[in-house]
Order: sequence, then C-alpha cells, then structure tokens
Amino acid sequence: MKQHSNNRTALVFGATGLVGTYLLEQLVKLDVYSKILVFSRREPLVKNNKIKVIIDNLKSPDNISEFIKGDDLFCCLGTTIKKAGSREAFRQIDLDLPVKISKLASANQVANFAVISSLGGSSESKNFYLQVKGQMEKEVTKQHFKNIIIVRPSLLLGKREEFRFGEYIARHLMPLFNPLLRGKLRKFRPVSGLTVARAMISLALYPGNKTIYESDELNEASGRLPS
Repeated sequence: MKQHSNNRTALVFGATGLVGTYLLEQLVKLDVYSKILVFSRREPLVKNNKIKVIIDNLKSPDNISEFIKGDDLFCCLGTTIKKAGSREAFRQIDLDLPVKISKLASANQVANFAVISSLGGSSESKNFYLQVKGQMEKEVTKQHFKNIIIVRPSLLLGKREEFRFGEYIARHLMPLFNPLLRGKLRKFRPVSGLTVARAMISLALYPGNKTIYESDELNEASGRLPS
C-alpha cells in the first residue's frame, strides 16, 4: 500500500450522526491525520486534541469557505424526511448542502471528496428519497477532485441518538435472511455505520479505480484500513 506522510488534514461534515461519529473515532486513531476540522451545528461526542470544531448552522457554507481546506473531505450529512419536517427541508440537507460543500472544496483544491449516498440512489428514480440521493451524486461528480468517493450503504446499523424502528427490526430479523442474500443480492444486507466510516477513510487514503461503491463493497474497503 502507498505510504502517506503523517500530516494530512481531514474535513468532516455530519460528525454528530451515526457514520460521522464512527468516522471521527477512526480518524483520531490514525497517525496519518495530524488535524481534523469538524464543521457542525453542535459539538461532536468525540473529543481529541487533533480535532478543531467550527460551529456553524451550515445554512450559508460560503461563510466558512476559508476553512474548507485540507486533504480529505468526508461528507456524512443526511437525514430523513420525517426528521427534516418536509421534503424541501430534506432536499436542502441531503442535496443542496453536500453539493455546495463539494463546490467550495473543489475551488479550494481539496484533493479527495467522500460522501454518503444510498443504495438505489438514482436521479431517475420514482422514489423521492432515492431521486434526491441520485441528484446529489450527479452534481458532486461534476466537481474537480483528485478522487470522488460515493458510498451507497444499505440499511445502516449502529448506535444512534434517536430510536429507529426499522433498524430495530432489521437488527433482529436480518441474520435470518442474510444467508439468502448472495451474489448480486449481497448489497441489500444491512451494513454497520462503523464499516461505512472505515471504508470512506480507506478509499480516501487508498483510492480505487472508480467513483461509486455499493454496500457490499464497503466491507472489503473497510478491511484495508489499519485497526
């Protein structure tokens, strides 16, 4: 594997969510990162002297553009329509904000941009949620980075601040169905937030030869990252 100098700067958006929290936990362990800039509405749970938190409501990312400079940007922003309160509010968080951040990062010559989408994301989808994710992917890939990494996890499992009934059911039932999800169906198996976080970091440090990584490919990528 290619060796990196121990002086990289990571930029993290969405650090208080499921994947973002796991991602911060992993970043602070890696010697390759000497600085971690977190852009958030509130303080993250993870504390470390490498981390510098920039508190902002993120409604006008241009206001913080001067700080969006570094090597690897990890965008873990995402919500649900129910939590956002409306389709428009959901679109602003899951589409408008990641795209704006990607444009600012590209202009500031950030090398690598990694973002979370969703299994089935497509701008042509009839499903509003998947359509928004697909539109985000389409706009992000128009930007200029050394590497663009789009991960499409299936149902995410892990410890969240809020209870999600669907995830509770999946955690208990999916072990019964996972053996049936083989071959092309493997990508439908639930995936842990930790696996997604580790995969994003791994793909930023050791890029593959493509842009989009489906859920079943994240386990392999995660395994390449040192524990």
